Amino acid sequence: MHPRPTVLLLTLLGAAPLVASAQYELDPHAITTAVPILTLSPDARGAALGEAGAATSPDANAAFYNAGKLGFVPYKYSVSLSYSPWLRKVTDDMSLQSIAGYGKIGERSAVAASLTYFALGNIDYRDGNNINTGNFDPKEFAFTVSYGQKLSDNFGLGVSARYVRSNLIGAYGSNDAQSGNSLAVDLGAYYSRGLTIGAGVYNLALGGAITNIGNKMTYADPENASFLPTNLRLGTALTREIDQYNKITLTFDANKLLVPSPYYEDGVAANDPRIEARNDERAQKSIISAALGSFSDAPGGFKEELREINLSGGAEYSYNDLVMARVGYFYEAPDKGDRQYLSLGLGVRYQVFGIDGTYLVPNARQNPLSETIRVSLHFNFNKLEEAFRDNGSGGNTSPID
Repeated sequence: MHPRPTVLLLTLLGAAPLVASAQYELDPHAITTAVPILTLSPDARGAALGEAGAATSPDANAAFYNAGKLGFVPYKYSVSLSYSPWLRKVTDDMSLQSIAGYGKIGERSAVAASLTYFALGNIDYRDGNNINTGNFDPKEFAFTVSYGQKLSDNFGLGVSARYVRSNLIGAYGSNDAQSGNSLAVDLGAYYSRGLTIGAGVYNLALGGAITNIGNKMTYADPENASFLPTNLRLGTALTREIDQYNKITLTFDANKLLVPSPYYEDGVAANDPRIEARNDERAQKSIISAALGSFSDAPGGFKEELREINLSGGAEYSYNDLVMARVGYFYEAPDKGDRQYLSLGLGVRYQVFGIDGTYLVPNARQNPLSETIRVSLHFNFNKLEEAFRDNGSGGNTSPID
């Protein structure tokens, strides 16, 4: 018997990859999937807003949150590079890296591509006599191509295709684990409209996306295939232009995994044959059946379904589209992962260059996510009014970032 790679990953980290508990035990209520890093914002701006991004103004990382925003991007070309040392309270050789960019292919559409790479450090394998039998550098990456089309001045749709590879264990001894590979798609929609309320000028944006719709990840045993983190994201953003130099955006997202909830009975061991049989049955569901059933399969009923929704919110202040200050908060129910943290960020834009930085402040003192930073560099070329004779920006292409 060999450990399932997803479970081994939790052991390697000393905590679930995205879970904030310092003394971590795999809670039977928590949902686990393959490649959970796919749900984590790769860029500093999104991280500073508490991971919200379904309806924020589009930038080079727009397709990660909602490919429907791509038709509204404010430049002809844009590229962003992001880096985050990961779990530095636990180890010093893990990191999350990303490069993303887009190009307009007309006044109303754009294509985008991104590569996200998660390095999980180094594993030293030892036998029962504590003799080193080799080492391995586990890693995961996802390559994505996206297309977004603005169907009107206010509404757009987008789609993404993604290749995901996860290599967590490597070959050692009689281990038969293999790299996991999967293909997935995203679907997104975005709506943006200017409003005048009294003397105030506002912009209201709404966004929704279903991401990581793809085949299960198989490492060695097809019977133990794991769902990708198929996710439903709904969000809104309201921007108030205070004057010609100052504006502020309030944004909010809600996220829910569209995968089966684990079956459990409080007071009954997780390895009880009856509990294991129910969970094996759920694991064999098809992608569509699992997604549709994810709204009603929590053992705790409707109240538990609500606890499976992660909440993200943030505020962004911008001065003259040059300097930005951001604050956000991310909430996950204690029995569903217990990620709860405040995020603080700053950003600067000057001509074609920009930089964002974010710092996470978790609720718990002893927390693997403490002192997590994320940095993003941006290179933006040719505003649309400079790239096209007619302004193709439509309803909301003025960059808030």
